[in-house]
Amino acid sequence: MKNSNLIFTLILSFLVFDISAQKKGSQIIQTSLFDNIPVRNIGPAKVSGRITKVIKDYSNTSTWYVTTASGNVWKTENSGTTWIPIFEHYGSYSIGTITMDPKNPKVLWLGTGENNSQRSVGFGDGIYKSVDAGNTWTHMGLKTSEHIAKIIIDPKNSDNIYVASQGPLWRSGGQRGLYNSKDGGKTWQRILHVTDDTGISDVVMDHNDNDIMYASTYQRRRHFGILVAGGPEGGIFKSVDRGKTWKKLENGLPGGDIGRIGLAISPQKSNVVYALITAKEKTKGFYRSDDYGETWKKMSDYQVVDSQYYVEIFPDPHQFDKVYSVDMRSYVTEDGGKTFERIPENKKHVDSHDVLFDPNDPDYIMISCDGGIYESFDRMKTWRFIDNLPIIQLYRVGIDNEKPFYNVYGGTQDNDSFGGPSRTKNRTGIRNSDWFVTTGGDGFQVRVDPTDPNILYTMSQYAGIMRYDKSNGEKIGIQPQPEEGEAALRWNWDAPLVISPHNSDRLYFAANFLFQSDDNGDSWKKISPDLTRNEDRNKMEVMGKVWSVDAIFKNVFTSPLGTIVALDESKLQQGLLVVGTDDGLVRISRDNGNMWEIHQNFPGVPRKAYVTDVITSKHDVNTIYVSFNYHKYGDFKPYLVVTKDGGKTWKSISSNIPENNFVWTVVEDHINPNLLFVGTEFGMYFSMDAGSSWRKFKKVPTIPIRDLEIHEGEDDLVAASFGRGFYIVDDYSPIREYSRQIDQKIAHMFSVKSTYQYVVAAPEKTATGHNFFTSPNPPYGIKLSYYLGNSLLSKFEERQNDESNKFNRGETIDYPSAKKLEDEAKEKTPKIYLTISDSQGNVVRRISTNKNRGYHEKYWDLRTYSQRNVDDENNYSGPLVPPGKYSVHIEKFEDDKLEKLTEAYSFDIIQIGSKSSQEDREKLYDFQLNFDELVTLVNELVDEIDDAIEEVDGEINKSINTSPESNLSSLNKKRGDIMDLKMILTGTRSLNYADVFSGSPPSVQRRLGNMGWELYNTTSKPTKTHEMTYKISKEKYEEVLRSFREIMN
Repeated sequence: MKNSNLIFTLILSFLVFDISAQKKGSQIIQTSLFDNIPVRNIGPAKVSGRITKVIKDYSNTSTWYVTTASGNVWKTENSGTTWIPIFEHYGSYSIGTITMDPKNPKVLWLGTGENNSQRSVGFGDGIYKSVDAGNTWTHMGLKTSEHIAKIIIDPKNSDNIYVASQGPLWRSGGQRGLYNSKDGGKTWQRILHVTDDTGISDVVMDHNDNDIMYASTYQRRRHFGILVAGGPEGGIFKSVDRGKTWKKLENGLPGGDIGRIGLAISPQKSNVVYALITAKEKTKGFYRSDDYGETWKKMSDYQVVDSQYYVEIFPDPHQFDKVYSVDMRSYVTEDGGKTFERIPENKKHVDSHDVLFDPNDPDYIMISCDGGIYESFDRMKTWRFIDNLPIIQLYRVGIDNEKPFYNVYGGTQDNDSFGGPSRTKNRTGIRNSDWFVTTGGDGFQVRVDPTDPNILYTMSQYAGIMRYDKSNGEKIGIQPQPEEGEAALRWNWDAPLVISPHNSDRLYFAANFLFQSDDNGDSWKKISPDLTRNEDRNKMEVMGKVWSVDAIFKNVFTSPLGTIVALDESKLQQGLLVVGTDDGLVRISRDNGNMWEIHQNFPGVPRKAYVTDVITSKHDVNTIYVSFNYHKYGDFKPYLVVTKDGGKTWKSISSNIPENNFVWTVVEDHINPNLLFVGTEFGMYFSMDAGSSWRKFKKVPTIPIRDLEIHEGEDDLVAASFGRGFYIVDDYSPIREYSRQIDQKIAHMFSVKSTYQYVVAAPEKTATGHNFFTSPNPPYGIKLSYYLGNSLLSKFEERQNDESNKFNRGETIDYPSAKKLEDEAKEKTPKIYLTISDSQGNVVRRISTNKNRGYHEKYWDLRTYSQRNVDDENNYSGPLVPPGKYSVHIEKFEDDKLEKLTEAYSFDIIQIGSKSSQEDREKLYDFQLNFDELVTLVNELVDEIDDAIEEVDGEINKSINTSPESNLSSLNKKRGDIMDLKMILTGTRSLNYADVFSGSPPSVQRRLGNMGWELYNTTSKPTKTHEMTYKISKEKYEEVLRSFREIMN
């Protein structure tokens, strides 16, 4: 939807700019102008994301607090009908747990950093406290804990807090162990610590005797492709003095290597303690103690399928010895652990993490999982899914070229790959029902044939690639397979796929080898050797030693090491391929895979850092960008490099990206080579100077941005967040067009794109309930972006600013003169207008807009002004303008005159979805203008008649009050005649609603009102009935007007 002349001009200007920049060298461009540029979140909530904890306010159980693995914290005050995020812009997005003060429900404690050790886990920055029910939060310390598993508030002393810190997952050290604060979080003391490799995974307090506490220690470590989920330092500890001293419990418990341990105390009998212990085959199981943990009995061999991801148990408050164990498929025991049965999970997502009971209703249970929140009110016979919580975790984003609106695709953590519209024609926005699944499992890359938006390549974990035809719903698996006698391929969890920009039938797909298909995936050929280091992860040291094959859950549910994880083909040179590996290599082929260069030394980058992205420049064949991260070795620094000479030399361009904010993805603008975007662990950034400096998109919450795409046809930046769904920066071209010269202008109008005009649809009823989830469309109409060099202030505002500045400087404030105050009162408020004109230069609409200094966006709804209140300050919209060419410029209204501040930008309004011709549209427009004028005249005449009736009533009252013998017949007749005229226009007011529709002739206002409703949202030419109605209404109006003038004269 672009103006072709404008695009040509822009391309030329940026070619000139790029040549100039190369001559002068890199110039740093720092401006805060676009920091708050709007960013649109489109969800969806059709599927949800991983929940770590749900608590309910005990003083009002309709209020819930929900913590997520990577989607911030959410609150509902109406049992899930509506939600608000309450922890969006703090130091962490990943939350391990939340606890409410038992004495004050407004006091909440939040532990950041997910309490699991899964491959996609996020880290935290300590503990936070809120004293106002989550409206604001204060950081209370333990910044290097990274993963907080549990928080306990002493029920007898709210200042006595216990925090179980698992500690850093990817390195030793940090604040790990059990911490206690006796002063409400001002200071902390570590009261239980084993080593710098072992933290506390669970802690429970006896509800009858608060001096008794139990804690479980957890030794674990994860690196790229490596996991050790237990060790000899795991165990259970007990305190009988509120945590002052601890002893390790051993009687009846297993020794040797121990994994994660889940603890619980029976609500009915606090002497009964339960422990779910992950360990080796002979020692794993569910353990129970009847004597406050002094002795233990193994009840069964039950163990979860993955100790890094589950191992939390929840005793039922309504039945003794009934305990739930969350797992991939969750289980329950009703005999204290002797036997376990799977819980009913029909129509419920698997991979559960939290259970919440209703203490007053044994039939109720809430289970939260990777798929969100599920409630049951009938002992799990049926489930209610909370389908309005937009916390989906996206690994990847893909886009297509569908018209009029492109689709967005994504691959999710455990919630399928799916797609949906970037915007719709619907009044309500993008609905859950607008989204569709493309393949199941953990979803990953979706690529769309650029020549046919119906053909998708969609993927699940470990390269489960399918070719999907959206037109008929058919799928076929197309994964490359090893030849006879070849070793199994090493596929990453998130295997990279690209469609060649030179041939849409050609695909490149990477395991440890790179594969090519020239027939849309029907067949594949290997075009590389193993491009990784091909090192044996089982020989690598973890926590200071090499672990045997029998280590607890060693490398379980972990990608193999030595895989290709990033891939691109140059858009400028066919066969120029770049791949990045999970072990720090960048490989380049300039001949479609025949020869491969190896690059492994990059400035400041750890030697084996994970290559998160590689992109080839759209402007220069020798320019390649590479992003790395090394977070799974405890290094959170951003690593981003570029080569401008085809790989001979590399330069770091991470510059001012914060040090703990590692980079996931990078993209380059298709017109300005100096404009770059990156997605990081905590947000999204842009650079206007090729990486010399970076600015943050402040409207994006603290959230990982895992993948970025640019829709070149729309100039949209599309982002996949890991926890908050998709984000779109609609038409970011003003960022591209910025130059320092703009700062010196009084006003600047950024380029305006042509836009589609259509009738906004209303496919569902308006009374959908507040729980009906939709994501916003952009405002209907055309986006107008502009810059003001200075705020436009009224005389009153200028005086107030001057007085405020003097007050702040300690200067004397002069009292304003009477004339000055009079001038302020008389002044018509200054305004900034965006003035729309048609191709003949006629003003179609003046839109009053923001008059403050800085960057602003305003949408014109493609309607002209309405004559009905054209004399009001805020005139409302009239008819849709016909398709055609229009222009816009900025004007200033000040000192009773209009001044043009910018030249005009022209654009086209393009009609879609209508069968009307241009002639039909122009006829409709003229008819609507005449109709609007008639409505205005009728309303004015009704007002005039009302004034006349009031005047006659005054004469009648005056005569009654002052004349001794008043003959009022002539005045009453005059009043009656005027009333008769009014009723022709407005109808017989004395009749009830039923009478009006059962025989009374329609009034002029009723005729016009019905026709206005019928014509407001259409592009069809007026019907014969409309023309007849207009003719009757106009004749009646003219008849009443003549008669009224005769009566009044």
